[in-house]
Amino acid sequence: MAEAPVKAPVAGTTVELDDIQGLVRFAYKHHTEAMFLLLRIRDPGAARAWFAHVAVTTARTLDPVPITALQVAVTSEGLRALGVRDGIIEAFSPEFVSGMAGDMSRSRRLGDQGANDPSRWLWGAANRMPHVAVLLYALPGRLGELQQSVEAQLQTGFELIQRLGTSDMGGIEHFGFVDGISQPELDWQRQRPARDATQAAYQTLSCLGEFLLGYPNEYGLYTTRPLVDPSGDSLAILPRAEDAPESSDLGRNGTYLVIRQLRQDVYMFWQALDRYAGGAASTREHLASAMVGRRLNGAPLVKAEAPSPASGPGAPQAALNDFNYLSDPLGTCCPLGAHIRRSNPRNADLPPGGAGIVSLLMRTLGFNAGARELDFVASTRFHRLLRRGREYGVAVTPAQVLAGQPVPGERGLQFICLGANIQRQFEFVQSAWIMNAKFDGMRDEADPLLGNRLPTAAGMSTDCFSLPQFNGPHERLTGLPQFVTVLGGAYFFLPGIRALRFLSGAHA
Repeated sequence: MAEAPVKAPVAGTTVELDDIQGLVRFAYKHHTEAMFLLLRIRDPGAARAWFAHVAVTTARTLDPVPITALQVAVTSEGLRALGVRDGIIEAFSPEFVSGMAGDMSRSRRLGDQGANDPSRWLWGAANRMPHVAVLLYALPGRLGELQQSVEAQLQTGFELIQRLGTSDMGGIEHFGFVDGISQPELDWQRQRPARDATQAAYQTLSCLGEFLLGYPNEYGLYTTRPLVDPSGDSLAILPRAEDAPESSDLGRNGTYLVIRQLRQDVYMFWQALDRYAGGAASTREHLASAMVGRRLNGAPLVKAEAPSPASGPGAPQAALNDFNYLSDPLGTCCPLGAHIRRSNPRNADLPPGGAGIVSLLMRTLGFNAGARELDFVASTRFHRLLRRGREYGVAVTPAQVLAGQPVPGERGLQFICLGANIQRQFEFVQSAWIMNAKFDGMRDEADPLLGNRLPTAAGMSTDCFSLPQFNGPHERLTGLPQFVTVLGGAYFFLPGIRALRFLSGAHA
């Protein structure tokens, strides 16, 4: 069960920022150097001792900006290795407990088949499953010292199985597009009423409980998480649960963290587009933008025919993010299957229309043909992700690719996202929107960037991409190669600070 049927208290209750790991609130954009350490517990006692004393950066403030920041997350296997009781572990979400690579059905839904199969992963499966992730962030020139110090602390209790390095690419991802533009806005002040009220328009403000356990979510409910009898928390470390004050709340102020290492084949991407474009530069860039849903500088395709002069890496995010797809229902400006349209359809609970009862009935009962088409896609507000990823590897430009200049090394994205419900957020977006060949009424195409190009179980192809036209048939690209490959992944629990201390002792 994902959501507890308990109504929320009055909005405005204080948020305990000192008990929340800072990654939930901050992207650490000033900390351009980062390294993610994946560990297995070798000595549970030493590991618990490190958990008890490690200095974790909180969500209180970034003023002044700290020189470094450190965050800690743990997998379900890691909880077992720490000695946490099975009853507590089983109270976490089933997805977290079984793990990202925990069963073939999940792998199929996530698109982790073929080249993406967990048996091929560098980490995240079998004896390469991490127990703990330690995320290190630093201002320029300060990562090496931090990493050396932390790795020395970890030697006794942990075995290092993987270092996930990152690169500072100035806000540009490896395919050449401005990245990190669209993010939900969290209701840190808890001013928005937490109830399942119908929203008639898309908005970026999201209930805190969508991204933090122990708070009401968009349904006005509390996501299920481990609640502990106070007798099992003899030192009164944990906060009490809002929805069950008689219980200590292990989940409160924590969240789930998803990490996936994604290798990007930049050479394959631009060479394929060059072939489709017949070598025409303007057509090649047009096709790339259509696949992404934005121009190279981040300007959305539905916004204007030409990029805004303010658009670019230094432009305010609002200048690139204040749009929806209501003016483009057929996808003639931004294709229906474009990556950003799949990952965030920017729709609301109901298709647009008048405020009267007749209009409402026509839209909700399916009498409006236009409303039926818009209703192909579930409401965005229940499936948002808070992304915190970083690029890795040496950049290669489209010009270098097309000129045949080799730039050695792998490159890609250390994809990281946060959410209070793995199934309803990450897994829904990945399976129902990204990998689904029938997304928004389409029939034979998955995400043009992330698709694995394998046929569906029914034999339907997924290696096509359609560009709807105002007049005439769709322009279609067929035989798309796979541009992105999964190299590893896992589900983690990013606990609140008090929960981290609780897990460090015999209390669990």
